[in-house]
Amino acid sequence: MEKMSSPPSMAAPWKQLLLSALETNKHIKHSRFIQLATVTPNGKPANRTVVFRGFFQGTDLIQINTDWRSSKIEDLKNCPFAEICWYFADSWEQFRLSGRIDIIDAAYPDLSKLKDREKSWYASSLNSRLQYLAPHPGLPRTLEEPAEGIDLDPLKGPVEAFCLLEFDAEKVDYLNLKTNERSVYTSELIGDGLKQWVVQKVHP
Repeated sequence: MEKMSSPPSMAAPWKQLLLSALETNKHIKHSRFIQLATVTPNGKPANRTVVFRGFFQGTDLIQINTDWRSSKIEDLKNCPFAEICWYFADSWEQFRLSGRIDIIDAAYPDLSKLKDREKSWYASSLNSRLQYLAPHPGLPRTLEEPAEGIDLDPLKGPVEAFCLLEFDAEKVDYLNLKTNERSVYTSELIGDGLKQWVVQKVHP
């Protein structure tokens, strides 16, 4: 099988494929919904649907918003490895991304990442932000819970429950069912944190 390497200074070669798929399928609202799989503390798989919030500026890192009280946070603290599966119905393209997730919460030590968290908070709709003030996700409902809505100052910064996830892909498996082509992109660290991608075409 033929292999091709990309220079470490270049963007990941799969990123443009993904951006093109997003553009082609942008008229479909759910094209920004992705399946995120994690490993639970007891070693079992857990999967759920999350929303793609874009790439961190100037990088190949994927942004996902979540609630620090959710079960996925416990999963990721125990095991930072995760997988994303993304299928675009109109263009018949599938992306399977394997990598690590960094949790950027209110106590994160890097100020630049906290700025990213704040930007992602303000980029979210007011209804989306309100979810982080709701009762603890996954716990039973009680009759004592208030029936009225929750007030949120739209100018106020992110609440404590709001987390920004940073997904760093290490391997990307791309399948195009229209052209019957499949490529696997694998990353290699070559020093100083630089990442080089090796591309191999494989049988679908």
